[in-house]
Amino acid sequence: MALVSIDPVRPHVSVVTLDHPDRLNSMSFALVGDLYAAFDQVSNDNECRVVVLTGAGRAFCSGLELEHAGVPPGTEDLGRHRMGMRAMEFMGGIVPAMRSLPQPIIAAIKGPAYGGGMCLSLGADIRLAGDSAVFCGAGISNGLTGAELGVSWLLPKAVGTSNSAEILLTGKLVDAAEALRIGLVSRVVPDEALLTTAIELAEGMCAFSPFGLSLTKETMWASQEVSSLQAAVALENRTQLLAGHTGNLTEASAAFREKRRPVYTE
Repeated sequence: MALVSIDPVRPHVSVVTLDHPDRLNSMSFALVGDLYAAFDQVSNDNECRVVVLTGAGRAFCSGLELEHAGVPPGTEDLGRHRMGMRAMEFMGGIVPAMRSLPQPIIAAIKGPAYGGGMCLSLGADIRLAGDSAVFCGAGISNGLTGAELGVSWLLPKAVGTSNSAEILLTGKLVDAAEALRIGLVSRVVPDEALLTTAIELAEGMCAFSPFGLSLTKETMWASQEVSSLQAAVALENRTQLLAGHTGNLTEASAAFREKRRPVYTE
């Protein structure tokens, strides 16, 4: 049984759902493996322009599966230490995989987003929360570190170093209202409207150039790693020049003159 589903709900919009509600969509090796496969499938779907990531049932993702995690694929004949490192790399690589997806990802989060679940939400480009959303860096509470799946790099960039340190060092629960206040999410909506809101947001983004969407995502993430403002501007100059060669600006100008919506094919 697949633990992740893909539903092309609207033209150019696919919903990827963590689909193991009985375990609060916890991150077993099987579920994460299915999530890699789902991202690979939508990455190669040239009709898909925006992805919505959500969880089935009452949780987004409750973090690492503690009781029935299974083993990482291809490690059956490895010793303890090599298997352990392979396991960490397998789990830790899922957030960079989200970053490398050409389509922007909107996370629609309700209920628990704990530990690795919070990390998955941070791998998205836009985060929307339902009223019931609760975030927690659970690693520290489980006798581990609070640092996993890129959270020590991603969370301070989202909410600042002090808020990030309090979340990761204390294991505190962050409800939807506080998540909005500190910038962990961009919007809070009623749970029953969450998925519809995320899909409508995605659908609106699909009116823009698919090349422009993809390049904007790539440039925003890449700019987090460059060394200076000037380096970011240099990168933007090149991506803007690439976009300028698509003919989209000509179409935008024509649509403005003709008082119609532009139609972008590139």
